Amino acid sequence: MTALDLIRSGTAEACRPWPRFSLTMESWSAMIAALAQDPGASLLGLWADTQQVHALLGDGAGALVASVAVEGGGYPALSPVRPVASRLERMIRDLWGHAATGGDARAWLDHGRWPMAQPLSPRPGLPGGAVEPPQFPAVEDPGVTQVPLGPVHGLIEEPAHLRLVTHGDTVLRSEARLGYAHKGILALMRGKSPRAAARFVARLAAEATVAHSVAFARAAEAAVDTPAPPRAAALRVAMLEQEHVAGHLDDLARAADAAGMAPLHAALGEQREVLLRAAERAFGHRLMMDVVVPGGLAADIAADGVTALREAADAVAVALTPVRRRLGLLLGRLDGLGRITFAQGALGCVAGDAAARYEARAAEAAAGLDRLRAALEELPDGPVSATLPAESGEGLNGANSQRGTVWHWLRLDHGQIAACFPCDPGWLLWPVAETAMAGESVEDAQMIRLSFGLPCAALDL
Repeated sequence: MTALDLIRSGTAEACRPWPRFSLTMESWSAMIAALAQDPGASLLGLWADTQQVHALLGDGAGALVASVAVEGGGYPALSPVRPVASRLERMIRDLWGHAATGGDARAWLDHGRWPMAQPLSPRPGLPGGAVEPPQFPAVEDPGVTQVPLGPVHGLIEEPAHLRLVTHGDTVLRSEARLGYAHKGILALMRGKSPRAAARFVARLAAEATVAHSVAFARAAEAAVDTPAPPRAAALRVAMLEQEHVAGHLDDLARAADAAGMAPLHAALGEQREVLLRAAERAFGHRLMMDVVVPGGLAADIAADGVTALREAADAVAVALTPVRRRLGLLLGRLDGLGRITFAQGALGCVAGDAAARYEARAAEAAAGLDRLRAALEELPDGPVSATLPAESGEGLNGANSQRGTVWHWLRLDHGQIAACFPCDPGWLLWPVAETAMAGESVEDAQMIRLSFGLPCAALDL
């Protein structure tokens, strides 16, 4: 029996549209054993509430959630069979106090600065359990050194601490530590209506504000079985495509800047700016922040918004043709760096080297422009919002970002958020990036890191 079959044998819960099944501790352990023999089942997310731990798994064709009740303050860890779960397990321990038996017990979000420990648990503890600077595995081998990078950088960059263990100029192991910009999003959202909480969701990650907002809105709408109007749904698709293209151009521009290719960096940044200005003209905000809300959209697109987006897509498509030819020099510098196999990658992550990942971004940017124009041609008439009833329910849904699928889960109690969690694909990409850096030079580590488009804010919660 596969891991997903074991999950489906559990007790079905009322979660829409993706099902959730409650497992016993024995079934959860059996699922972990099955995952060890089932490479096709990918871990997409892991989170908790005050009583249970929830794992989102998928096989490329769909997704479902397995839940287990916490017993004695703990639950069997998934990280021994799915190493990407380690950071999520550490996050769960910091926020809810549930310990992953057999997992990494180090802190992740809690840097010892919070006024209380395990703030989302029913009984928060006293502060002071975490330590700063962060703990990393000790290095005792002769000739091996540790290179700390961050969390404070000499550039305008998100705070992240990357620790490289090196022998000479070769990276033997790398490990990141985030949480320096923890915002308390989950605590702020509890007790609020989905409409009020949407403002916090939109500020999780600026480069994926539409993706997170759409995933959250879809989850809230599914929880109360009230879909957004067709026009709102169609406009959301157009907004997602615009955000994808702008995000890919930004990633390519950052790579060109890191490689010292100033003309290419300027050309890519100029095309991204064209898209951002069109978004502001169409929706009143360059990043389209606070436009998507549960029930639809906060406001319809501007009267000339479709024209603005279409003209911007046409202009960028024309400009990208010569720019993509110039990308060849950048891709040549990245050839062979940070190679990963399909088995090592997260779901949706391009296998191969850094050049392959950037080449895929360039191709996806061009395809995204085509999809954006197609979405703008098929906009139906009608309202752009619907009122969500103040009912109880549970929803899980996703939306595609430039990094992969963003997932949001929430549970409503008479229209108020009782529990929620946003799962960004960055949780899965950071461990893969660390694996890709092994065996490479310290000088190339930054370029490899950039090739994955790694976020910080979306994981700092």
